[in-house]
Amino acid sequence: MEDDHMKATAKFLALALSLSVATNGYACTEDGREGIVEENNMYISADAKNVGGVTEEQFNAVIDKVEAIYAPVIQQQGATLQVVRNWTDGTVNAYASRSGNTWTVQMFGGLARHETITEDGLALVVCHEIGHHIGGAPKKAGGGWWGGGASWASNEGQSDYFANLKCLRRAFLNDNNTEVLARMEIPVAVRTACGAAWADKADSDICIRGAMAGMSVAKLFQALRNATVLPDFTTPDAAVVSRTNDAHPAYQCRLDTYFQGSLCGVDEAVEVSNTDEKAGTCHQSTMTAGVRPVCWFKPTL
Repeated sequence: MEDDHMKATAKFLALALSLSVATNGYACTEDGREGIVEENNMYISADAKNVGGVTEEQFNAVIDKVEAIYAPVIQQQGATLQVVRNWTDGTVNAYASRSGNTWTVQMFGGLARHETITEDGLALVVCHEIGHHIGGAPKKAGGGWWGGGASWASNEGQSDYFANLKCLRRAFLNDNNTEVLARMEIPVAVRTACGAAWADKADSDICIRGAMAGMSVAKLFQALRNATVLPDFTTPDAAVVSRTNDAHPAYQCRLDTYFQGSLCGVDEAVEVSNTDEKAGTCHQSTMTAGVRPVCWFKPTL
């Protein structure tokens, strides 16, 4: 009887493990029910009238640009980056997932067509989803099929931070950023902070552009939560977590994260680590500027 029980247990474990290997989970949540934003009922079809956002041509151009940078990076890690372009799908979200050595990013036309989304905001979303794959620590907890251990996926705040700290800098590096910024209305607080953080104007322009991409996406979060208070660079989230929050931070907290990622002076070529939260980042143990906000991040000092 005991042998039968042990055999049954072994079969169950083997089946569960095979399912885990086959699917490898999703992010922004492991069950795939949430993406860069929480589950929502908004749907913006491809033939919707009087919508803002970006065009199909811009949608593809933005993805092309980021994919060209990071497909080789992920290939060096023994995997293949697959960006699925669901332009006709009105879903207002984006996801990352893994199946074996195929690391996938799902982008949807509904999110791209939302009135808050700019081309740079869309680039940030692509970068955030890539950040789940290679954004480093901290990782989401409970990644195994048994509910324990750590996930392959960088958590929400870290993916946000990686987007501005590394990915957007690389995406914007060879652009005429002064010309791009000339078409934007830049808050004084952003110009001042980026000018103080970066002595070189080219770096400062990239910082500003990344911050404004963050504002685009933060306004999306605000709109989907039906909140009346606008995100603002001058009113950082005052919350202090007692432990790192793996889930979606408040939208002001997320704007703070994008802004701090833009301000961090660590070079984009310095890699982050899957286990060391300090590697390749600005960290509270040695710095005060450009650090991950404590409204979601509990640093190890």
